[in-house]
Amino acid sequence: MINQVDEFNSYRQKMNDKILGENNKVLKRIFNLDTNAFAEGALDKKTKELLGLVASLVLRCDDCVKYHLESSFNEGLKREEVMETLSIGTLIGGTIVIPHLRRAFEYWESLEQVNTEK
Repeated sequence: MINQVDEFNSYRQKMNDKILGENNKVLKRIFNLDTNAFAEGALDKKTKELLGLVASLVLRCDDCVKYHLESSFNEGLKREEVMETLSIGTLIGGTIVIPHLRRAFEYWESLEQVNTEK
């Protein structure tokens, strides 16, 4: 049975490959800029992922939230750090982000479950 983490990553990879396969210079540069923006710098990767998570929650982008949750998980952030970050995003975004918060909690639990099963 495929879990939501594998499903999200599979779809994301498939579509990114198709998009980048179009050889569109602007799109390739946007993807590259995104990669470089989250690289280690004056701010560490963990901090940048948490900033991305807050922004994604406030903007109500579920795919972005999933991406930053998984990146945060892979960077070794603790559940408490992520939940505190989500609470700030909910405070800033208001009650309209609560459905996205629910999905974020569910996705984080899936990340923990997938890691436990490995």
